[in-house]
Amino acid sequence: MIPNLALAAFLGTVAAIASDDAPSWKAGIARRDVTPGAPIWMAGYAARTAPSEGIIHPLWVRALAIEDSQGSTGLLLTLDVCGVDRAFGLELRRAIGERHGLGLERVVLACSHTHSGPVVGSNLITMYPLDEIQRKRVAEYTTLLRQAALEAASEALADREPASLERGLGRAQFGINRRNNDQSRIAELRAALALAGPNDPDVPILTVRSQEGSLRAIVFGYACHCTTLQGNLLTNDYAGFAQAELETVYPGATAFYWAGCGGDQNPLPRGTLDLAEQHGLALANAVRAVVEFGAVRPVSGPLVAGYQEIPIPFDDLPERGHWEALARSDNPFESKRAQALLARIEAEGQLSPTYPYPIQAWRFGNELLWIFMGGEVVVDYALRLKRNLGADRTWVAAYCNDVMAYIPSRRVWEEGGYEGGGAMLYYGLPTRWGPQVEDVVIQGVRAVVDAVGRLDP
Repeated sequence: MIPNLALAAFLGTVAAIASDDAPSWKAGIARRDVTPGAPIWMAGYAARTAPSEGIIHPLWVRALAIEDSQGSTGLLLTLDVCGVDRAFGLELRRAIGERHGLGLERVVLACSHTHSGPVVGSNLITMYPLDEIQRKRVAEYTTLLRQAALEAASEALADREPASLERGLGRAQFGINRRNNDQSRIAELRAALALAGPNDPDVPILTVRSQEGSLRAIVFGYACHCTTLQGNLLTNDYAGFAQAELETVYPGATAFYWAGCGGDQNPLPRGTLDLAEQHGLALANAVRAVVEFGAVRPVSGPLVAGYQEIPIPFDDLPERGHWEALARSDNPFESKRAQALLARIEAEGQLSPTYPYPIQAWRFGNELLWIFMGGEVVVDYALRLKRNLGADRTWVAAYCNDVMAYIPSRRVWEEGGYEGGGAMLYYGLPTRWGPQVEDVVIQGVRAVVDAVGRLDP
């Protein structure tokens, strides 16, 4: 196992932090079409019985390079996929870093978590009944995605030119807590003012403008699953409709979507193409309202970054005999997970009692703290972090760098259910996290945030 990575170095200098003059920025943008050219198994739903049958939206890797006045750079890549596994994420970020002199703390892979995109690598691999042809196509697509991301990263870094950054905050209302509401009664519950459960309606927005003032990029996030659609058509779901709308309204601009802590949030109502478009337009309009009415603030530098991997403990691990019995199970999900874990025991001697969980943070001067977390993080984390770090200037992204499992809060862990531990079956992990999962994750976030520096009140 790769050891925990040290808290990453500062991007910027003490002198720049102390300066009264906001440093200028440079920004570069690139994109690559990563739409599969042949039918491929799609990620996210265990109930699917066939590969993709067509396309609603092209799928993209988009890259945004941001450089402060001291030459310190951060690189954000958004991927229109359900998720990536640890091996893929680490290798790709290291390859980009080695090519361009960037540490892991400076490269972010942000997955949209669409459930209508291709399977990538070993992410959720025990969920799918892949035959030899489909296994080959998944492997080929994974290689294609890696190469496209490398090319987009290089092009964005080469494209850097003077720019200005501004931030704003919109709101959207279609993301609903799926654990606390009957999804078939959403309209009725809303009318009765009876929607329940924690929720995060914020839509964080970052704009990038050229030196002449033209809009080059719109970066926005929302804490909600990309699960409006459940068919076999490739699409980035509501996020794809939002991106397409913004790029139509603002010609020449590239729209970047990142997923927030929506592990327990669904777009509701859902199930039709019209609803996916409706949710996408609602999200795009939330962004437009902020951009067009000038509800933005300049973002100053310097850019400071940090990264750490923390060991999250599992609950009590079953013995080998447990997996040997399950390997013979008639349940294909149980048997595939057991076989994979037995192979790991053979290779490594035992199952690890912990998992290396990635946490990353970027601080933009005293204007913005952007936290990037791995996995399917439930909304409680974003609400807790924003409550303590400043709701108007703290952004929390999930599904970044490694989508290994759900990350439940203590509340969700105690309630159990799919997000509380049941989904570990499909992620191929041996059992649910230990009861201290929230405390361990929050301690890790605090360490990374303290390393990059908290925002002044």
